[in-house]
Amino acid sequence: MGPSVSYSITVRLEVASRGRAVSAITRAVEQAGGVVTALDVTAGRGDTLRVDVTCAARGEEHSEALVTALAAIDGVTVHKVSDRTFLLHLGGKIEMRSKVPLRNRDDLSMAYTPGVGRVAMAIAGNREDARRLTVKRNSVAVVTDGSAVLGLGNIGPYAALPVMEGKAALFKRFADIDAWPICLDSQDTDEIVRAVQLIAPGFGGINLEDISAPRCFEVEARLRGLLDIPVFHDDQHGTAIVVMAALTNALRVVGKKLPEVRVAMAGAGAAGTAVLKLLLGAGAHAGDIVVCDDRGAVHLARPGLSDSLRWIAEHTNSGGYAGDLAGAVRGADVFIGLSAPGILSGGDVAAMARNAVVFALANPDPEVDPEAAMEHAAVVATGRSDYPNQINNVLAFPGVFRGLLDAQSRNVTDEMLIAAAQALADVVSPDEIGPHYIIPSVFHPDVASSVAVAVRDAATQQPDR
Repeated sequence: MGPSVSYSITVRLEVASRGRAVSAITRAVEQAGGVVTALDVTAGRGDTLRVDVTCAARGEEHSEALVTALAAIDGVTVHKVSDRTFLLHLGGKIEMRSKVPLRNRDDLSMAYTPGVGRVAMAIAGNREDARRLTVKRNSVAVVTDGSAVLGLGNIGPYAALPVMEGKAALFKRFADIDAWPICLDSQDTDEIVRAVQLIAPGFGGINLEDISAPRCFEVEARLRGLLDIPVFHDDQHGTAIVVMAALTNALRVVGKKLPEVRVAMAGAGAAGTAVLKLLLGAGAHAGDIVVCDDRGAVHLARPGLSDSLRWIAEHTNSGGYAGDLAGAVRGADVFIGLSAPGILSGGDVAAMARNAVVFALANPDPEVDPEAAMEHAAVVATGRSDYPNQINNVLAFPGVFRGLLDAQSRNVTDEMLIAAAQALADVVSPDEIGPHYIIPSVFHPDVASSVAVAVRDAATQQPDR
């Protein structure tokens, strides 16, 4: 892994104003494997200068090595080291602001008492007015129990908070939705369901996030049955939408069709199951899909299948393949990995069908080295930002919720998810699409709006939206 802005530091130095100390700073960082992204002379005093040098590193240990290299330069004194990522999070990344002015008594009387009482009584008479007259119409709760945060595992609700804050910031940036981080101090399914049920009146939608499998399946299913607002588990459905969109365009690149391809999947958890369901809903042939977990292929004759694995076995692998992942990949047109790093080699990819598609999405370390995969596959995608074709959920969830809220939808259906995936795929125009561009940038101006329109239109066609 190369230097990343995620491990960006700013080091305040004091250097001699004469000589070549400034050029020595850049050279020392580069020789230590870092990248200088900014160098600012912030003050001068007599024969010394104060210099702030910002550089990207590969990780925390590498950051310390860069500081050591700078301190070793003759005539340079290190005064302060700031981690830019931690500085960005100081005090949190989101805030609440009033949309209405409160300049005088008249404003106060309408926004709060006594005028607000009239609005409260109107909602008491017709609960649906809450969607029209309150923040409910544009608000989403981002709910987690902290049990499966990013690739960090079960780190709990407090440690999950900065991640949920970031999610809320993305909702606002890409879809102008007011989202609120809700970190629950319980990993009991009943308590999670009850807590979300109790807070639901204040929100127009629920985004479940970083809840481990299989608990996440039950939490989502029960909440969908209890609530009159859409419940969306981003680790499942957001991932599935972006994978489906990217695969749609990847198959366009290689000239293959979804119902005709053989698919090998690694990962039978929340994300893998959701991707599988969307593939089947979009027309993939069940018999041509083999799903593997850490025990090998999932098949009906395998003992000890959980309910979720039994569902997979019933809907895939009609040939009863019982071998390992490497065998499942052999001859496959598509590999989709949502599992663990380093479980395939370049040789395994070479054994796939001609013009193969490889989605190695374990993050930060993919199932197969992307460079090795690119030697043999026609199209390669990862979850990383330092390779082309990054599969990133932010391409989906802001637009999905924008569409759901605009349609005042009460639920989420597979038809809406497939519509979102198709709209996302179509953002990449025919003259742009290629092996290294099958999915748009998260900053493409049409992403959220295109997905939102597709979801809204699909939602309005549902009889019980």
